[in-house]
Amino acid sequence: MEGGRSGGGRQVFARLTTKTKHAFKTTEFWTMVAIVAGILIASMVVGDGDSGGDGGENANDAFPAVRAWLYVAIVGSAYMVSRGLAKAGSREPYWADRDDLPGSSSKGGRDN
Repeated sequence: MEGGRSGGGRQVFARLTTKTKHAFKTTEFWTMVAIVAGILIASMVVGDGDSGGDGGENANDAFPAVRAWLYVAIVGSAYMVSRGLAKAGSREPYWADRDDLPGSSSKGGRDN
């Protein structure tokens, strides 16, 4: 056997790891999008009433834009931390044969 381990009748040359899914393919991303949309819509809707206060522009605004954007920043930061943790802990090792290695071809690659 030339430079590898035997794995059920085929030669194994390297141990590689898998990668995580792209962000758009995860439920965490779409959940974050929904939460951000909900926060911004709630900020726009809540407090849009006329209670006859002092007449100021934000007199009735119970959920001002400043607070909404703070919550959006918190949710976005939490999402980034969770993606970092997912990428850090998602390595699944597997043994690769000659055809799986980068730069090799399945039709008669160079032998060392």
